[in-house]
Amino acid sequence: MSNLKQREPPEAPCILKIELDRLSNLPGHIIEKILSHLSLRDAVRTSALSSKWRYKWDTLPYLVFDNQSVLVLSPDQTLVKNKLVNIVDHVLLLHTGPIHKFKLSHRDLQGVSDIDRWILFLSRGSVKEFILEIWKGHRYRLPASIYSCQKLIHLELFNCLLRPPSTFKGFKSLKSLDLQHITMDQLDFESMISSCPLLERLTLMNFDGFTLLNIHAPNLLFFDVGGVFEDVSFQNTFHLAVVSIGLYVNTGSERDLAFGSTGNLMKFFACLPHIQRLEVQSFFLKYLAAGTMPGKLPTPCLDLSFLSIRVNFNNREENLAALCLLRSSPKLQELEMLARVEEQGTVRAAAIITEHSQSFPFNQLRHIKIVGVSGIKQELCFINFLLANSPVLERMTVKPAATDADAGWDLVKELLRFRRASVFAEFVYLDP
Repeated sequence: MSNLKQREPPEAPCILKIELDRLSNLPGHIIEKILSHLSLRDAVRTSALSSKWRYKWDTLPYLVFDNQSVLVLSPDQTLVKNKLVNIVDHVLLLHTGPIHKFKLSHRDLQGVSDIDRWILFLSRGSVKEFILEIWKGHRYRLPASIYSCQKLIHLELFNCLLRPPSTFKGFKSLKSLDLQHITMDQLDFESMISSCPLLERLTLMNFDGFTLLNIHAPNLLFFDVGGVFEDVSFQNTFHLAVVSIGLYVNTGSERDLAFGSTGNLMKFFACLPHIQRLEVQSFFLKYLAAGTMPGKLPTPCLDLSFLSIRVNFNNREENLAALCLLRSSPKLQELEMLARVEEQGTVRAAAIITEHSQSFPFNQLRHIKIVGVSGIKQELCFINFLLANSPVLERMTVKPAATDADAGWDLVKELLRFRRASVFAEFVYLDP
């Protein structure tokens, strides 16, 4: 037995020590890169790796407090709130160096007064990106200190009340503004937008306190809005390229939202000469159809390549507005039309396509998608018109409204009968 080779000790601790040494000897910028891809919770945990890692997390310029980075499990909401506040306080107390991004979006955090302190702390630094999402309780009123964050480039607010002080002259560096479920005064909103000279992206969803959307933003490129409003107008937005706009209520024929003899459609496009993508959602086409409707816009949309329209095919004015948009978009490449099936019961425009759609070739239209069709005459006329006037069409996709199998098959047979200007056009039928 004495000649037997003695068992050697396991090498795992040594290997582990080598790996830890490698981690410790990583260049500082590599460590920072690694930490930037971790949640705040995991970044703090790296303190246990080595002495070189222990104080690295507290220099992170990006602080995100959400459900992934801050895990608090308790049925006691008071305990959850207190623990969240303590975590944020602790991180800010130990943090050194600049904070470029601060995001607070925890599902269990309400609009507590402690947020005022954190915003005041951030306003004294160089925060460039601020995101605040209040998921519970009443709308949180932003403190005056937020309006002194003049280095902000991106501002995102959810469930907040905005009342800027009279001394507020806008965010001079702001390029992106995202406001959802917010309350704000009409004049304050208009002043804020017009006082952000570098603003390029504006998202506005579900807002209270104002109903007139007057957008004055010379550098605006992207505009996404959805809500209940009475009017929308653009001033000095000649660079605006991407617009998605939805009116969430049916305006009804009894309300006159037109600009008078000019008509909403012509007024809407007056300051959008370079629009490239347009999405007309919910009931906004009904708004655009109010007032005088030209056959084509005075100035065509020469850059428009993508158009999405939600339309009531049985409404004469909406059909005319859709045709006007199509005729005014000579370089359109992709078209999406979504039927508002909830309004298909009233027949008002059975022959509008055959009356007003003289031959008009769409020489660059390659993809068409029709969603929510039920097989009514007006829908079929529109599809027939598009197929007959799209010589370079590559694909026509049709997705019907929920229907039985027999009705769907009858619709397919009807569509396959239509003549196609393009010999290469592929027809795709999607089950509802």
